[in-house]
Amino acid sequence: MQPGEWLANAINARPGEWRAALCGFVLFLCLFTGYFMLRPIREAMGIRGGVDNLQWLFTATFVVMLVAVPLFAWLNSRVARARYIDWVYGFFILNLLAFAALFQQAGDAIWAARVFYVWISVYNLFVVSVAWSLMADVFDAAQARRLFAFIAAGASCGGLLGPALGALFIDVVGQSGLIVAAALLLGMAVLAKHYLMAWRALGGAGRPGAEPGESPQQPVLGNPFSGITQVLGSRYLMAISAFVVLLATVSTFLYFEQARLVAQLFPERNEQIRVFGLIDFCVQALSLFAQLFITGRIAQRWGIRALLTGVPLLMCLGFLGLALAPTFAMLAGLMIVRRVGEYAFVRPGREMLFAPLDAQTKYKAKNFIDTVVYRGGDAISAWAKALLDLLSQGVLLAALAGALCAAAWGALGWYLGGRREQTPRLPAP
Repeated sequence: MQPGEWLANAINARPGEWRAALCGFVLFLCLFTGYFMLRPIREAMGIRGGVDNLQWLFTATFVVMLVAVPLFAWLNSRVARARYIDWVYGFFILNLLAFAALFQQAGDAIWAARVFYVWISVYNLFVVSVAWSLMADVFDAAQARRLFAFIAAGASCGGLLGPALGALFIDVVGQSGLIVAAALLLGMAVLAKHYLMAWRALGGAGRPGAEPGESPQQPVLGNPFSGITQVLGSRYLMAISAFVVLLATVSTFLYFEQARLVAQLFPERNEQIRVFGLIDFCVQALSLFAQLFITGRIAQRWGIRALLTGVPLLMCLGFLGLALAPTFAMLAGLMIVRRVGEYAFVRPGREMLFAPLDAQTKYKAKNFIDTVVYRGGDAISAWAKALLDLLSQGVLLAALAGALCAAAWGALGWYLGGRREQTPRLPAP
């Protein structure tokens, strides 16, 4: 058996698909290696600015998203879909190089730390959202079900490689050097995108015999606010938005508790970076195992519903456990389960919801949901968490509220999975 045939069998790819799937894997590997080299720095910067100020950073991130999304949507309406990622990633490459120069000059200034924290929170959602829009555009719905788990495993490999490279080279090249390396990796992702768009016309969603769709050589129709109007006009997209808000709420509650306990238990910055790096390593290792050996089989056997429902139910039970035993070990375990579940099950399942939809929904409505709606959920839940902390000393009230949100999150996942399974080719919302 040829190496290509062995890989195709291992990832459940059909003849001619394994190279494209591997290219998608590499694209996410580059994105997440760069991001996870910088993530421990971001987390330490968030604590350095004050745990009590995190809700302000979340709010600032949401405001920046409100400004940025219409601008990127305007660009999407002006440049060919096949070139859109070149412009977006090129812009962020310039940003990264500017931050590398800034940290050389500003050092550990608090204002620079806060700006970088907000910026990287915007950057991460944008580059990942656009990458998944590309995957939903390149692969048709049947290919997405079979290949997205393997492609998502590239993110987990990057999540393992990034912290290791960061820890290895931080003393050699410093923060600025790691940022330049992240810019180079983003450039490599652009090269992978060119191969995928070329393959799309031969073996993907644009191949002869596939259902006709819009040409990638044309801009995506609509105005800068068409993504918003699409979401507001579609019950299906509104349900996805609510699903994302509840996901963000559960994540934010855990994130704030993690930041509070790490600040209390590990006062030194290097210790904080080490703890965050260890949690990241555990998350990515477990996510990679699940993506390679579990996710695709669950999707094929039990459908998307299982991917979107199982993790929220586990989180509901976990929050109840946290209410009974509010220790750092319990919190860290719950944080790992949440992030592994999102990377390995929820995110691939969520992206499968968009695979049958039109280009405008994949690029504009999806981008609005992945950025503004997600960060809006972050901001609202951050202030809600601060209010709960004022009403109750300790984690009990927040844990019970988290359990309720996780239960609602699971119910929405059940509904969305059912809609997607019942209508394999959804109409444009």
